Amino acid sequence: MRPNIDISHTLNGRVKDYAKRQDMALDKAYREIIEAGLEAVEHPDES
Repeated sequence: MRPNIDISHTLNGRVKDYAKRQDMALDKAYREIIEAGLEAVEHPDES
């Protein structure tokens, strides 16, 4: 099940800006950012 969370306008704007810079759809940008964040918290010593 996917969580239904509130995302601030500022954070959403940052993701939109990222998607635009990378020339990708917003949903793909969210997916990429979430996956990168999960990787970072699951493996904090690997940078």
